[in-house]
Amino acid sequence: MASLELVLGAGAAVVLLGVLAVRVSVRLGLPSLLLYLGIGVLIGESGLGMQFSDAPLTESLGLAALVLILIEGGLTTRWTAVRPSLGVGVALSTVAVAVSIGVVGVALHLLLDLDWRTAFLWGAVLSSTDAAAVFSVLRGVGVSRRLVGALELESGMNDAPVVLAVILLASPDPLTWVTPLLVVYELAAGALIGWLIGLGGSWALRHAALPSTGLYPLAAMSTCVLAYSAGQFAHASGLLATYVAALVLGNADLPHRGGVRSFAEGTGWLAQIGLFVLLGLYASPPRLAAAVFPALIAGVVLIVAARPLSVVAAALPFRLPWREQAFLSWSGLRGAVPIVLALIALTEGAPNAQQLVDVVFVLVVALTLLQGTTLPWVARLLGVIRSAEPKEIEVDAAPLDELDADLLQVRVPVGSQLRGVYLSELRLPRGAMVSLVVRGDEAFTPNGETRLRERDQLLVVTTSAARAAAEERIRAVDLRGRLARWHQERREG
Repeated sequence: MASLELVLGAGAAVVLLGVLAVRVSVRLGLPSLLLYLGIGVLIGESGLGMQFSDAPLTESLGLAALVLILIEGGLTTRWTAVRPSLGVGVALSTVAVAVSIGVVGVALHLLLDLDWRTAFLWGAVLSSTDAAAVFSVLRGVGVSRRLVGALELESGMNDAPVVLAVILLASPDPLTWVTPLLVVYELAAGALIGWLIGLGGSWALRHAALPSTGLYPLAAMSTCVLAYSAGQFAHASGLLATYVAALVLGNADLPHRGGVRSFAEGTGWLAQIGLFVLLGLYASPPRLAAAVFPALIAGVVLIVAARPLSVVAAALPFRLPWREQAFLSWSGLRGAVPIVLALIALTEGAPNAQQLVDVVFVLVVALTLLQGTTLPWVARLLGVIRSAEPKEIEVDAAPLDELDADLLQVRVPVGSQLRGVYLSELRLPRGAMVSLVVRGDEAFTPNGETRLRERDQLLVVTTSAARAAAEERIRAVDLRGRLARWHQERREG
């Protein structure tokens, strides 16, 4: 057995290399997951010679990493941004999944001579978009909030029905009329459990008054993991429970919300690095050559037929413009999730499952190179880029329980309508005031003639009773400038 210092040192080196890979991937225009996979392959049997072929362990660790990635996605998703896309997102995670499984299954049965059940199993494995790929790539493209919201909701919610489909199709048990009812129960119960635990966790965190700010992120993350376990124990969808709980917590009035979201983002990055390096380590390059041809066939079917038809079917009730539908079709990013799903099929004993794992690995690399690198270009070509899309203002809160007051830390982002507003025009409610402004390396006490600039940081002291109104006013001015009205902002929120 390797010594503890060797394991810790190797793990730290891999994480640091993965963090540096993010910087390299940005400069090269490549999705970082490809570099993580490359690190794993370099360490593995064809590189440094480390042997690793434990499929059940890889599946378990992959699901654990997926839970952390879903938590990051839920905690950092603003409900106000994705609410207009709720219908499209739900349709993409349900209707589109069913259509994609059907199209891929029929095509692979005819083209690769797979039996029907195996063909639909391959379709299920390939039908899920990847939360890690979407959350890390899409937010930097600059498309409208409606498209981003739809794709984030899809990638956050479609793992649950796809995992159920893979388990059912990989199992030797026959499918009966009860199967659809079981799927409906697992999804509905998972969503309900996640919602209840999210509500309970947000109430507890608001009233706990923890002694250290670093405990709030740990408590929030633990609440979401608890939702996964509760969902699994209830024979419901633990993945959907995780995402819903994280979404509720991320949009609750939590203390130190900015710190919670930052911690979740760091944990999500760590999970992505570990997951993709692990999958690269598990891959066997000598076997991948035989998987290239079926992977190319499956990839063409997925890009040309399955994804476009599934998007059209999901978007039909919402009358989306064809340009947005085309972008949604090209944005079906695949990543680690299909590989983890293929490993589930392998551990369930499905026929030809090892071939499926190899095919999916090749397909993920090929589609990531094709779609991930061309996504900004496709967005510009289709005219869905929103160069002036505003970045949401960040407001972090810290409780001062003994004084019945709160501190709000406000960051003025680039493009905010707060730029140029005098503090006297901010018109905060009675009980709230700006006590400090940090501008660059300078911190000073402001007055009514202080004019705000981009990238300023404000420290707002407010009573607990006035906090909600103060946050509402700051967000209103951030979106609409000094003439924003409170009641108009309340109706739209």
